[in-house]
Amino acid sequence: MPLLNTITTPYAEAFLQVSETRGEVDEVVSQSKSILDLWNQSSEFSDAMSSPVIEIESKKKVIENLFSKEVTPSFLNLLKLLADRQRIGFLNSVLERFLELYREQRNIALASVTSASPLNEEQQDEILKTVQSVAGTDNLELDLKVDPTLIGGFVINVGSKVIDASLSGQVRRLGLELTKVG
Repeated sequence: MPLLNTITTPYAEAFLQVSETRGEVDEVVSQSKSILDLWNQSSEFSDAMSSPVIEIESKKKVIENLFSKEVTPSFLNLLKLLADRQRIGFLNSVLERFLELYREQRNIALASVTSASPLNEEQQDEILKTVQSVAGTDNLELDLKVDPTLIGGFVINVGSKVIDASLSGQVRRLGLELTKVG
């Protein structure tokens, strides 16, 4: 077990158990995704929470101000506990592990879909059908990302399976074929 998992797993498991006991799992899953988005999009927030220079009490005040009305009391307790134990810098890893455990428990496959441009509802539905056949399950969660360097098309990752239907992937494969010809 990687070192990070030995730190994050106990918090994630306990948080999942508390959420289930209180009947808040779906709400907490949604809140976890929102906070992960904030963590990943705001380097100021993640850097401040990870900083060893900022005092624990200051971090807890920021947590209280930002999240007291946005998350369940048990979620707020987790955030404060992580701050108290100087583990708040691992918040993203704890929440990712929590979501991983949640998906495992409910047999939900996570499909990461990266497209060259944002997908409309119809395109998302088509990709969902494709991913369901690849994953062999209807119980799926899509993680949509946009990467303009793909030029066109999309790349789907489901577990260890990858479907590369991007223009940049086609160009790369064509280049590899051309090097073999000579």
